[in-house]
Amino acid sequence: MTVASHPNGGVNSLYRDGRTLVNMSGITKNFPGTRALKGVNLEVQAGEIHALVGENGAGKSTLIKILAGIYPASQYEGEIRIGGKLERFRGIHDAEAAGVGVVHQELSLVPDLSVAENIFLGRIPQNRGIVRWNEMLQSTREWLSKVGLHIDPETPVSRLGIAQQQLVEIAKALSHRAQILVLDEPTSALTGAESETLFSILRDLAAQGAGIIYISHRLVEVFDLSDRITVLRDGMNVATEETKMLDQSSIVRMMVGREMSQLFPAARNHFGEVVFAAQNVSLPPRVRDVSFSVRRGEVLGIAGLMGAGRSELLMAMFGASEIRPSGQVLVEGRQADIRSPRDAIKHGIAFVTEDRRRFGLVLGDSILHNLTLPALRQISNQSLTSEPNEMALGDTVVRDLQIKASSLLTAVGALSGGNQQKVVLGKWLMTKPKVLFLDEPTRGIDVGAKEEFYRRIDELAKHGLAIVLVSSELEEIMGLSDRILVLHQGAIVKEFSRAGATSDKIMACAIGHPELA
Repeated sequence: MTVASHPNGGVNSLYRDGRTLVNMSGITKNFPGTRALKGVNLEVQAGEIHALVGENGAGKSTLIKILAGIYPASQYEGEIRIGGKLERFRGIHDAEAAGVGVVHQELSLVPDLSVAENIFLGRIPQNRGIVRWNEMLQSTREWLSKVGLHIDPETPVSRLGIAQQQLVEIAKALSHRAQILVLDEPTSALTGAESETLFSILRDLAAQGAGIIYISHRLVEVFDLSDRITVLRDGMNVATEETKMLDQSSIVRMMVGREMSQLFPAARNHFGEVVFAAQNVSLPPRVRDVSFSVRRGEVLGIAGLMGAGRSELLMAMFGASEIRPSGQVLVEGRQADIRSPRDAIKHGIAFVTEDRRRFGLVLGDSILHNLTLPALRQISNQSLTSEPNEMALGDTVVRDLQIKASSLLTAVGALSGGNQQKVVLGKWLMTKPKVLFLDEPTRGIDVGAKEEFYRRIDELAKHGLAIVLVSSELEEIMGLSDRILVLHQGAIVKEFSRAGATSDKIMACAIGHPELA
């Protein structure tokens, strides 16, 4: 089969062989008190990269969990046909046997096992109880080669980077002979170069006849990669169209049900005195002699490539590094001795980390307890927590940030990504900080939730909060920041005003060529 690329970068629909690999029709799924999906349809053809987009809570994850067998056929209405055959999956193994492979946003590899053991987990080849190691290792090499990953199959997964782990997950799915590959936010932790490598692999797989369902909040990726796009809103189909017939503004309008004429707030012009300053902060080899200040009411953006030391810088100044950095931190002109996050909080510093599920939340606990965790002193009488005070404070934050949940006692792990991020922000605002560190605050949330966050960041700045923002999205950095610092290999190489920054200038500095900016 000949495959050609269309202008959007995906696999041209004119060259698909016309076979329907997946046909989900009339899918309806209810949870207690809510209908998550209402008669949703999704069709994917052989050789097609089909994007599935929508706001958090639109029903994307629920639909994919049904296709993956996580929710068995007894728990939903509608039909799934794979290659024309009606399927009623009882569980994940049934879906895998039918050729469905899913790479979830939260990777499911076992860190202490080898790559080969992860790929063949639960089906390790044996002969009378003896593992056929040579056969397993050779098969692993073959599957890894299909995704362009040439590593020792006996390498523990814990030694791999996120990008390599992502490719191992894809190889694992393919080893189940998957003809239908689902990827949920696969580039959320990848660099631009790593993402391009992944895109090349996905195009090759589609060219070989696989059907790929691609879920992403990054619309640039969706347009670069996909052949068709299905939009969900409030658990229902809004549209399925050829990618070349759409543009980003039309997708946003369909996702959120309204026009978004101006995503970023207008420039702010009035700032107060310096609230936070870093002087010669170093944490070799990731942070090298960094100095800067941020004023009351100002958003200071920090740009740079992944690995440039942006997150490490914030972690060091927040007292969250294993090794104490050299240099000084000043809050309102006074030196702050910060040896731990507790010290940072006492000095009025709050930190929304880039990994909310690992560092920002207790997923199994309630919204209420997550919100009030850093502010227990405010709601306690001596050593006892005042439940009425806690409930009142939590309810205020939920209303203020418009956190969507049935109850304050809902487990945080059950919320959408955007609502989880609101809980993280809310808990830190409870501490009444003077300085707010934001590290990739909109990672993994949809465009509607991003708009809310941008508005909230602007409001916080206008109310006098000093904000330090790290983001990998250049549009976000340029649209929110009053000044922008660019880091390269742990050091500041350039500072830009909001008016003077362009994506080309920032990228030139990020790759180590400030003379070109």
